[in-house]
Amino acid sequence: MVKIIVTRALPEIALERLGALGEVWVSSYPRPLTVQELHETAAGAAALVTMPMDRVDAPLLAAAGPNLKIVANFAVGFDNIDVEACAAAGVAASNVPDTLVETTADLAFALILATPRRIVEGDRLIRAGRPWSWSWDFMLGRDAWGSTLGLVGLGAIAKAVVRRARGFDMDVIYWKPERASEALEQELGVRYVTFDELLERSDIVSLHCPLTDGTKHLINAAALAKMQPTAFLVNTARGAIVDEAALVRALDKGVIAGAGLDVFEREPVVHPGLKQRANVVLVPHLGSATVDTRERMALRAVANVEAALAGRPVPDDLRS
Repeated sequence: MVKIIVTRALPEIALERLGALGEVWVSSYPRPLTVQELHETAAGAAALVTMPMDRVDAPLLAAAGPNLKIVANFAVGFDNIDVEACAAAGVAASNVPDTLVETTADLAFALILATPRRIVEGDRLIRAGRPWSWSWDFMLGRDAWGSTLGLVGLGAIAKAVVRRARGFDMDVIYWKPERASEALEQELGVRYVTFDELLERSDIVSLHCPLTDGTKHLINAAALAKMQPTAFLVNTARGAIVDEAALVRALDKGVIAGAGLDVFEREPVVHPGLKQRANVVLVPHLGSATVDTRERMALRAVANVEAALAGRPVPDDLRS
């Protein structure tokens, strides 16, 4: 019997399709598996459906053994997967691209609006029963409409954010290591600037780049110091792109005005300095968290497993 391991519960529709392929084991733990648990559970598996917090490396592949055909990651990002190790072992590694673009862009734009307008802070004030009354200077925030939005990266999610920004008359600038084509810039209505220019000119900096060796702590103390004291940082990409300790120091010193974060450097741990600040909006990695999107992601992962176990090319194989 083919053994399929799922390291965290999936929508039932996806589990039913996996069940037609073999014997499915689904973790019942309300937490990620430890490295030891993951290795022990993977032994003899033909397919592993992993989550972003599961480290897929040579030791895991060795623990799984020669039957393993595929590691299907339930995420678009795959910084948790050693793709080279998978290629060396002859194991397909896949993600679920293009499944969560609009949903994550919605969440990013929600933070772009909520953070400068102090929406969450106002909600907390009312729920705490603190006295308040209208006055011209009560809980003043900053305008999102008409502001300069700086995008770090110009992938699918960033492009979806650009479409939303048009409705708010934002001036959108972007930076990424390789400049986009002039045709794409004109189509989107965005302008390319250097990284330093983006930091210096943006009212809101929104991160949309993958986590790599080159982008880890891209937003560090030096980068934050280049931002305006009235500017806000939004991150819906990967937590480790931001040096959280440096961000806390910058917020404490008023180097920037605030931050909206959906991802964190050491999830689920969040730097205590962030939790203590009223001008920081914290969201527990909800970028893709809608019913339709999570089902779409799960079924995309299942389709990759089905292909691998049938000996067909895996649609989203990261090795190619």
